[in-house]
Amino acid sequence: MRDKFRGKDYLGFKDFTKEEIEHLLSIAQDLKRKWTMREPHEYLKGKSYAMIFEKKSTRTRNSFHAGAAALGAQSFYLRPDEMQLSRGEPIKDTARILDRYFDGLYIRTFGQEIVEEFAKYMKNPVINALTSLEHPCQGLADLLTIREKKGEFKGLKICYAGDIYNVCHSLMLGAAMFGMDMYIATPKGYGAEPSIVEMARKHAALSGSKIVFTDDFDKALKDADIVYGNTWHSMGENEEQKEQRIKDFMPYQINSEAMSKARKDAIFMHCLPGYRGEDMTDEVIEGPQSVVWDEGENRMHAVKAVLVATSL
Repeated sequence: MRDKFRGKDYLGFKDFTKEEIEHLLSIAQDLKRKWTMREPHEYLKGKSYAMIFEKKSTRTRNSFHAGAAALGAQSFYLRPDEMQLSRGEPIKDTARILDRYFDGLYIRTFGQEIVEEFAKYMKNPVINALTSLEHPCQGLADLLTIREKKGEFKGLKICYAGDIYNVCHSLMLGAAMFGMDMYIATPKGYGAEPSIVEMARKHAALSGSKIVFTDDFDKALKDADIVYGNTWHSMGENEEQKEQRIKDFMPYQINSEAMSKARKDAIFMHCLPGYRGEDMTDEVIEGPQSVVWDEGENRMHAVKAVLVATSL
């Protein structure tokens, strides 16, 4: 498995098998243990990574900086507005030059086709730090958090309420792979990427789980082990629809009443940033069922696992 990962790109859950994601989770768990015990794990000493972020970031960018540093590697933030890409240089030209300087690229951008083009022209690994299609580093952190809090995946139920976007897509694929039912609760008229839904349902058929889209929030919450929130208006993608989205999604707010409809031991997860008073309430994110801070930390351990797996 180790040799299979070396030099491989990490562009989305759609490109990986359950066994491969399981391998990454095992690495992440081991690296987290070492981090907690303050055991040195500078496996990537001497390596350097480029970072391109075309969207604002707190957790994604800083988890990579901190994770790379813990592994003994250096990370260099390349401002898009200072690169020749902003003046029209082709991606393939930039990619081949960065490939000569760095041991890999961590990129947060808009279209999935952008990271795929970088990967096409780079021999070193390209890691997707978020596109409009997937957020696979968040997906890995989510699975790590669920395993820590709930033990086994099989038979768990996730209620997801929020924008059906990159985070939802990766979580949907991960849930289906590992045998978790996932109920996506949204107003009518909001849907997921059809290719991701088709792939998730194929995984679900093998694992014996269900992927359900519903506008019935109570149905999604009933017996849920995990209540997962997300913003209703994604940054830079649908700002012109913001007011309409807030109006449409308000009945799906995760508040104390909503949490009371899930299992008593249900956990609340959120990829953040969240908007208190919109997609969730202050009492929920600050409440005893919230695991969002552990989830946020796990972003770093997930990224470290991907770096180690693709670099060694």
